[in-house]
Amino acid sequence: MTEVLDAEPLRGLRARTSLMLEAVEALVNIESPSSEVAATAGCAQRAASLGERLLGAEPGRILVDGRLHLCWRFGRPRVLLLGHLDTVWPLGTLARWPFAVRDGVATGPGVFDMKAGVVQGMFALSTLGSLEGVALLLTTDEELGSPSSRELIERTALGLEAALVLEPSVRGALKTGRKGVSLYRLAVEGRAAHAGLDPERGVNALVELAHQILAIQGTARPTLGTTVTPSVAAGGTATNVVPATAEVAVDVRTATVEEQQRVDEELARLQPVLPEVRLRLDGGANRPPLPETAAAELFERASAAASRLGLPALRAESVGGGSDGNFTAGIGVPTLDGLGAVGDGAHAEGEHVLVDALPERAALVAALLIDLLARPVSS
Repeated sequence: MTEVLDAEPLRGLRARTSLMLEAVEALVNIESPSSEVAATAGCAQRAASLGERLLGAEPGRILVDGRLHLCWRFGRPRVLLLGHLDTVWPLGTLARWPFAVRDGVATGPGVFDMKAGVVQGMFALSTLGSLEGVALLLTTDEELGSPSSRELIERTALGLEAALVLEPSVRGALKTGRKGVSLYRLAVEGRAAHAGLDPERGVNALVELAHQILAIQGTARPTLGTTVTPSVAAGGTATNVVPATAEVAVDVRTATVEEQQRVDEELARLQPVLPEVRLRLDGGANRPPLPETAAAELFERASAAASRLGLPALRAESVGGGSDGNFTAGIGVPTLDGLGAVGDGAHAEGEHVLVDALPERAALVAALLIDLLARPVSS
């Protein structure tokens, strides 16, 4: 019985490829940069209409800090499909880079990360005879670190058997591990003085910042997969003024919670090098790591589903970037990521998806859902 159910979605979805592509174009054509709350709400409304048509139900519309998120729940959920509608592309990008399809490749801002994945998830659900036991959550602030949606994600996923994340693949590979992400801002306060008349009366915040950046860089442990990157720095007001203030943003990626905590503790112990300087460190852990153990069984079952569908063998890859799947894994829910679009170029000019892979990945999600709802996750 399972083999019949698994084979059917792929045939039907291939016949609906043009409809899937139209839905992707519709979402891409509503620009939704994370920083523009009204724009993300507009895209969410279009996604809600698409979901109503494909799933036969309206979503719950959830406002958090003025942001609109969407959630469909069917019966008592056991499995969560998770995605986001916001992108990194500013308003106006479509004017110079419109959605286009050429030689089986679709391009446009946000098409790969991750509007095609959202469409694939909805079409996958539309092939199931019953949606009982499934939830679909679409958020609008993932690219900002999910400040308004994290609690919603964790509350929705808590106690479920599995979370399937519709983020894009890595050159076709599913994401079975993600590093944890921590974000910091170190501010330095010195004292201003005239750079020509009496520089000795000043305390140079930029010089202090240079010392601190080297100390920050020293907390990295590349052999353990821990990267610590001072990323954006600023300071000073004029060329003839000893800088009184300076600051740097720091991006931390770790493979384990222990490393995330170690770096946090070491950064908290930073001390000034120059006299009379004051330091202030803000920030901390944004996303916990998604360990490969959280995805192991789900990847095996996805691989079996791909085999039943006659698709190429699946590949697994661990990545440094974070997603909302880090949150679901962090509360103990088995999580498999990268089930979205096949393509390349996330956050880069020219991001794209392979059109022929749209129905294939949608069918994979459908087949995996059928399997999960028929047989609970053991881990």
